[in-house]
Amino acid sequence: MTLPRVLTIAGSAAQGSAGIQADLKTFQERDVYGMSAITAIVANNAKTEQGIFTHPIDTIEAQVYAAHEHVGLDAAKTGMLFTEDIIVRVSELIKELSIPNIVVDPVMIGKMGSQLLKDDAIESFKEHMLPLAKVITPNRMEAARLTSVESIDTIQDMKEAAIQIKDIGPAYVLVKGGPLTENATDILYDGEKFYEIESHKIETIHTSGAGCTYSAAIASELAKGKTVEEAVQIAKQFITYAIQHSLSFNRGIGSTHHGAMRKYNK
Repeated sequence: MTLPRVLTIAGSAAQGSAGIQADLKTFQERDVYGMSAITAIVANNAKTEQGIFTHPIDTIEAQVYAAHEHVGLDAAKTGMLFTEDIIVRVSELIKELSIPNIVVDPVMIGKMGSQLLKDDAIESFKEHMLPLAKVITPNRMEAARLTSVESIDTIQDMKEAAIQIKDIGPAYVLVKGGPLTENATDILYDGEKFYEIESHKIETIHTSGAGCTYSAAIASELAKGKTVEEAVQIAKQFITYAIQHSLSFNRGIGSTHHGAMRKYNK
């Protein structure tokens, strides 16, 4: 028996809701074989002064080489890359190993407000990572940072941002609207056509890991051979269930529920 093989290159989130942890949970739920290359550890807390620890370049590249050598790759997603050095080396590895079906989640700001992409790395991210992406998945705030659109408040703003991001080089752009519209609309753009990806809006603050989970689900479906449009539609359904049945630990923002679609979609 074989499974489609997916690698996540991202940060580790100690609380389990986002980053590598969210990706691996999603891969398991979407029935693909998941692997990880950890770029950094994110462990913000009230006790220690430091909460983000980046990994050395040789540690990151060893993980990518190991996954490629021992298993092989049908798709990969990138999450938190954080520094210019990591961005450049990861982009080189993707090209060197001809990794297919790259989903780029431009992780910039965490749910708790922590900065997950350094300001001086944004231009490098645009130059090196965006042209490699089969799909890039910015939320509204990230899309604004990547473009000249100052504030994304309407569907038309989302479309304008998608056009500008597409011009940088990705094959598809998915601008996530979040709670912007009544139908929680995301805009998928292929350079010619806009697709409105909709679900019902869910009133909750417990959405930690939603972006990571959504992009990991897209990568999973691409690894199975789905088209981008099909992959995004399936992933949208998956993340909608995960948010609708999200988990609260009574300690601020809770987590998306990665097993919700399996458990409640009867």
